[in-house]
Amino acid sequence: MTDLENAICNLDGHSLCLCKGDIVNTYDERGIVPMMKLISQGTELTGFSAADRIVGRAAAMLFVKAGVVNVYGKVMSDGAKEYLENHGISCSYDTLTEKIINRQGNDICPMEKAVMHIENENEGYNVLLVKMRGI
Repeated sequence: MTDLENAICNLDGHSLCLCKGDIVNTYDERGIVPMMKLISQGTELTGFSAADRIVGRAAAMLFVKAGVVNVYGKVMSDGAKEYLENHGISCSYDTLTEKIINRQGNDICPMEKAVMHIENENEGYNVLLVKMRGI
């Protein structure tokens, strides 16, 4: 079984699963919170594969910044797919959507909106830090 297949198999009931070899880590916090925490703590994720419930452009930027090599999303936005592919990261999904909608269902996800026009993952991470502090 590949790391990505392992991550997908272990995603059920969680928001994110990261796998590399014998390492399988699952997270239950919503949105980009797990990846933001892991990056801010300096957790080494280079070479990991990720399975996530929802992958928008913000999550895609964080996966690129962290060095993740494969990403699966139950739902993935067009912007996330494009961003991952432009950075050489293979990606797959169950549902591809134009955009990720906020939890109220009345606008685009605020995290996706915050990085919509940003190309650099480090700049994106910094913008997301500021945005999360304001929520």
